[in-house]
Amino acid sequence: MNTLSINNLTLTYKSGFQAIDDISLKINNGMFGLLGPNGAGKSSLMKTIVGLQKPSSGNIFFNDIDIVKNPEFIKQNLGFLPQDFGVYPKISAYDLLEHIAILKGITDKNSRKKQILDLLEKVNLLDVQKKEVHTFSGGMKQRFGIAQALLGNPKIIIVDEPTAGLDPEERNRFNILLNDISQDIIVILSTHLVEDVRNLCSEIAVMNHGKILRKGEPKLLMAELEHKIWSSSIHNNDLENYYSHYEVISRQLIERNHHITIFSEETPEDFNAVNPLLEHFYFYTLTQKP
Repeated sequence: MNTLSINNLTLTYKSGFQAIDDISLKINNGMFGLLGPNGAGKSSLMKTIVGLQKPSSGNIFFNDIDIVKNPEFIKQNLGFLPQDFGVYPKISAYDLLEHIAILKGITDKNSRKKQILDLLEKVNLLDVQKKEVHTFSGGMKQRFGIAQALLGNPKIIIVDEPTAGLDPEERNRFNILLNDISQDIIVILSTHLVEDVRNLCSEIAVMNHGKILRKGEPKLLMAELEHKIWSSSIHNNDLENYYSHYEVISRQLIERNHHITIFSEETPEDFNAVNPLLEHFYFYTLTQKP
């Protein structure tokens, strides 16, 4: 069992901006979802975990090793797919993976070749191994990114906003791949897309303004909102009135009509009861005042 323990972590940049504000988390094998809007501090947290920047205070332990003091230990056990995974132009998928494998210290040629071919098959890119990576579709590039992250048999993989820009089919294929590889290692999925974690993660945390607002199992968090989520179609002109009288957690346009979702412990007039979803918990959490 692999364990990542984050204890009272803070990070303040030279500008004075506090990107991480006293975060504590414990993450074991499986898929962990880190949810938060853009600018919540997710990428800052990921970069700190992987050793790209040092925290202002606090510590991080991976399998009982202090990786703030020993960042090489996490790097030896890490697969990282950042939000903007750049690829070299005019180089084949196989050759680029071989280059990365050598950089990761996989020196035995036969072992390296077997691992690369196995990974290309796992991410369904074996048939295009000789194709230049810059010609790949967005989904293919992300699957290639997972292949490079898996080189060297890492014990923890971090993926930052991995499905942004992917079509629904590619997103589904990518998420199935993440689920398959998370059985024996830690996979941290950092995203602002609730649907990416809804069916994949056994535990989630909601982050905003550098803080962890809530954490737990999705089904238990959603259960907290049972009989407290309501929806109604309203006229656009009435929107301000509803915001002043109800705790509105989200609104959307459906067939050009405004629909609002509210939190209420009492049954509101002219609203329909809604079974709580993870999206409702996420929006409700973000609307709560500290």
